[in-house]
Amino acid sequence: MNAGLEIELAELLLLQLFAFGLFGRFEVETPAARRIIKWLVIYGITIGIYYWSGHWAVLVPVLAIIPGSVYHVWWCKKNGIHPLKATPRKKYYQLRGWKWEE
Repeated sequence: MNAGLEIELAELLLLQLFAFGLFGRFEVETPAARRIIKWLVIYGITIGIYYWSGHWAVLVPVLAIIPGSVYHVWWCKKNGIHPLKATPRKKYYQLRGWKWEE
């Protein structure tokens, strides 16, 4: 079997599933269009790199997770938000500029 782009697409699907499971609560009020565009950009970059360098493209999303996660944890800690639970919710909503309804 000669695997082509399937490896990258499978990796991106798994990455998207894990990202949604772990960080979905941080995107509750983010407009769907923005979330879709974000993932289209990630897919586009990875697929573009695949056509440029082959299966080395699988490293790009994985390596991008490292600085993204470091920044995420830093930002949450700096603002007094739990980096995995997004608590306290009211404070998190205020930081994001979302409307908090009691």
